Amino acid sequence: MNPKGNRPPTIYDVAKAAGVSISTVSRVINTNPHVSDPTRERIQDTIDRLGFVPKAEARARAMRGFSRIGVLTPFFTAPAFVQRLRGVSEGLLSTPYKLTIFTVESLEHLNHYLATLPFTAHLDGLILLSLRVNDQSAAKLKQHDLETVLIEYPRQDLNTVEIDDFAGGEMAANYLADKGHQRFGFIGDTTDLGEYAILPISQRLQGFQNTLLKRNLSLPQEFVCMADYGVKNAEEKIEPILKHAHLPTAIFAATDLQALGVVNKARALGLRVPEDVAVLGFDDLDISDYVGLSTIRQSLEESGRLAVEILLSRIKDPDRPLRHVRLPLKIIERQTT
Repeated sequence: MNPKGNRPPTIYDVAKAAGVSISTVSRVINTNPHVSDPTRERIQDTIDRLGFVPKAEARARAMRGFSRIGVLTPFFTAPAFVQRLRGVSEGLLSTPYKLTIFTVESLEHLNHYLATLPFTAHLDGLILLSLRVNDQSAAKLKQHDLETVLIEYPRQDLNTVEIDDFAGGEMAANYLADKGHQRFGFIGDTTDLGEYAILPISQRLQGFQNTLLKRNLSLPQEFVCMADYGVKNAEEKIEPILKHAHLPTAIFAATDLQALGVVNKARALGLRVPEDVAVLGFDDLDISDYVGLSTIRQSLEESGRLAVEILLSRIKDPDRPLRHVRLPLKIIERQTT
């Protein structure tokens, strides 16, 4: 409710309603960490209730041609995220927009960003990589007219770019079964990353298992290997399976890095790839082509470029319909299958 009739609420109104000083409100607006969580939450609730937006700053930004696109991302150094970010960066090259990256490490971190970025970060648009957005956060983004695109998380009320991870698992099972394999293994990390991050390995595993069952084949639980997202850990965790008396003749890895770990360990144990054990990855990272890894391509860079295209079209014309794009997957056959 507007405290002063029809005029827009000011920072003074926020401070008075929240029972704090103007400087404390300013620290919250500028994402200063030196504010207690209860006070920060009270101020953010007051800002939402009053509908306060620092419009003077927005007008000044527009006058000096200040334009920024923000990207929220977990796992900033993971190769798949780096390739997506490269696509975002390339999509912005011929535009006046600058790229600003915000890394997310927890649910609280994500919620704080989504609560404050619409009016503190001077952003013209926002892209979220593999992060969950709840109803409350989505409402805030729309309330403050911050155009947003989600990559890898479906919401009908926001723009999205995604793939079908279940179908990716199905594709892997059919591809390996069509090559005549009867014994299968899987390596991936289905650990619950909490309420903020998306790592859709469980869907890939489920699609893989279901399709094998439909073809009267199976994936024994002893050949389902949990490993961290990385080469070295995959090498360690897959070793007992590769030493099994009746080892699987084909292993589907939920990511290319884990697939590379399987290939490395198999060769170190004297196994031939793909004659003794075939290995199929998922992602098609840059390195996969160099090492001859067969994989399922999910167009990482294209997802970033497409997110930028959707975002800029909505910034230019907010009345354009929301877009929900599902990118195709493709088997890339190289030397490991």
